[in-house]
Amino acid sequence: MRPKSDEYDADLYSLRGKIFRQIRQDIISGKYKSGDTLVETKLAEEFGVSRTPIREAIRQLERDGLVQYVPNKGAVVESITPQDVGDIYMVRRMIEGLSARWAAERISDEMLDDLKELVELMEFYTERGDVEQITKLDTMFHQKILEASNSRPLQRMLSTFIDYVQLARSESLRVPGRLQKTMQEHRRVYEAIAKRDPMEAEKALTDHICRAEKNLTDHMSKRK
Repeated sequence: MRPKSDEYDADLYSLRGKIFRQIRQDIISGKYKSGDTLVETKLAEEFGVSRTPIREAIRQLERDGLVQYVPNKGAVVESITPQDVGDIYMVRRMIEGLSARWAAERISDEMLDDLKELVELMEFYTERGDVEQITKLDTMFHQKILEASNSRPLQRMLSTFIDYVQLARSESLRVPGRLQKTMQEHRRVYEAIAKRDPMEAEKALTDHICRAEKNLTDHMSKRK
């Protein structure tokens, strides 16, 4: 028996959403790099689906600014421009600096334990130079602070361009020597929040974001 149209649409949306999230993660993690072409037939084969959900997922990636359609090439993974970096980090300083301030004032003991555990895990993987794990934990660290701020408006504001933040974060952490510095900066942020010091927490996180921006822009300028 053929499913009702609304049930079919729901199934298609769920499948498309799963494919979209996986391809997005592959872009963010660096599996697909700037300039790579996303080939529908190849992706359809990899996911074991028709080209329809692949095409829909790629359209969503294009709307989110992660890929760009290029005539005679198809969907090409977008690069991060210097202006993108400047805009991303300016917004991050404003939103995440405030989130750290409020986290220091509002964080629960349970969330503080979670934050400490993330710092310890990052130290473990930093010693092993595991960029992939550190990138994931870095994202979780910043998300936990945002969550601890207990501010839905701040969370909504950052969620509107989270893909760009993760792309920039992934690029930045791959620069030689950055992992160790990031770890030290995260430790400082955690300690300020643990002391319930709003001003120091805001400054520590703002300084961390400024250093990450400089690290990435210096790296990008050397590649020109």
